[in-house]
Amino acid sequence: MEEAREHIKDIRRTKFSIGGTLNPLTEDLHQAVKNLSAELYAKDVHFLMELIQNAEDNDYAESVDPSLEFIIVSEDITATGAPATLLIFNNEKGFSSKNIDSICSVGRSTKKGYRKRGYIGEKGIGFKSVFLVTSRPYIFSNGYQIRFNEEPCPHCNLGYIVPEWVEENPTFSDIQQIYGSTTTLPMTTIVIPLKPDKVKAVKQQLSSIHPEVLLFLSKIKRLSVREHNEDPRLNTVSAIAITSETDLVTRKNMDADSYTLHLSAEEKDQASDRECSYYMWKQKFPVRQENRVERRMEVEELVITLAFPVGARLHMGMTSPGIYAFLPTEMVTNFPFIIQADFLLASSRETILLDSKWNQGILDCVPSAFFNAFVSLVRNSVNAPVSSLVPMFRFIPVDHSSYQVLNTVRQSIKAKLVEENIVPSESYSQQKFFHKPCEVGRLMPDFWRILDQAREQKVNLHNLSSHGMYILSSSFDLGSGASQQ
Repeated sequence: MEEAREHIKDIRRTKFSIGGTLNPLTEDLHQAVKNLSAELYAKDVHFLMELIQNAEDNDYAESVDPSLEFIIVSEDITATGAPATLLIFNNEKGFSSKNIDSICSVGRSTKKGYRKRGYIGEKGIGFKSVFLVTSRPYIFSNGYQIRFNEEPCPHCNLGYIVPEWVEENPTFSDIQQIYGSTTTLPMTTIVIPLKPDKVKAVKQQLSSIHPEVLLFLSKIKRLSVREHNEDPRLNTVSAIAITSETDLVTRKNMDADSYTLHLSAEEKDQASDRECSYYMWKQKFPVRQENRVERRMEVEELVITLAFPVGARLHMGMTSPGIYAFLPTEMVTNFPFIIQADFLLASSRETILLDSKWNQGILDCVPSAFFNAFVSLVRNSVNAPVSSLVPMFRFIPVDHSSYQVLNTVRQSIKAKLVEENIVPSESYSQQKFFHKPCEVGRLMPDFWRILDQAREQKVNLHNLSSHGMYILSSSFDLGSGASQQ
């Protein structure tokens, strides 16, 4: 801690001239940081995604299962007059001196560049987004116990990036009491006393974090949200986790992997944990020359992952599946599956850049990825009954999207599917037969009754067809409504 304290003193003295002559440019710099933060993060609660992203980028000991915990309390442990306080706990290795130098800067990041999981740290001011909901964020990590203030420091006329050492309010004892007196504190704790007009919005967003936020993170496998009250009976608990990853299959002929992720959600009003599985399809595509952009010039291949929910999705903060760039954007596609790729995002990170040729290159590959995933799902279920295939046809995007570029993707998917033998016909045998959609017709209910009677009388109905058309498998008519596809 003493080394950390000296480091903060050095930053204040050498970088911000505290104790020396004031820099005449500090007032302009203060306004620049304020304006930039407000421009980049238009929505109050975008900081939640930034904090999740930061936790994903952190380093963890091999013996640790990376996790992130949010606890909100209706009390002011910082003595700043806040009506509520949000605490974020992360079991990472902790802040290094370089991390501290970065957070005390603008546009400088220790995370710049391209990693296996995509571009990160491009703006370098992710943490500054917390100032939309707080005036004084606190960081306790690896011996550091500091806070920042959006108001200009009286010693240098600069806010947001000038660190102050914290002796009390809160103390480690205050934090420990909230986290749990018998549980060891994680290495990093961020304390955010909320602005009065932001409490409701933050609580609402915390309660609506969808479990699917974990699907495309490579490190964080558990995230929990809870409310701490003096009366434990009033506490609410929401925890989500990736419980397992199974059925990995590598397809070298198309440079693709498929696997199943099992996602669980724990909620106080549920008798037990609920779980949803996702069929994941990850495929690589070469970057075409016409889609190259300066920020991705060294990238030679695109990686597209599609996530197909198997069964009912978890309803915590239910939203329609959409587009992810490792974390969710706010784009609603009206597709019944999730599209994940290293998209270029708008400065707010709420949507992808629709006019970007890099993003267009990704979207051009989505129909092929979907086609390969769908055919694999349908045709490779050798031992499964035809009835088990019916829910898979719900993954076909039939609904119109509000984005024209996505309607183009939808039409391309349709064009590929109509040429493939993917629709199972009624065969009255153990063997499954697949045909092009145009070769298969639906039978009226009255005729099904006739066929049932014929089968009871031992009539041979193998390779059933009518007027040159194969008959759609009865599972689509007698099943759970998937025939609407």
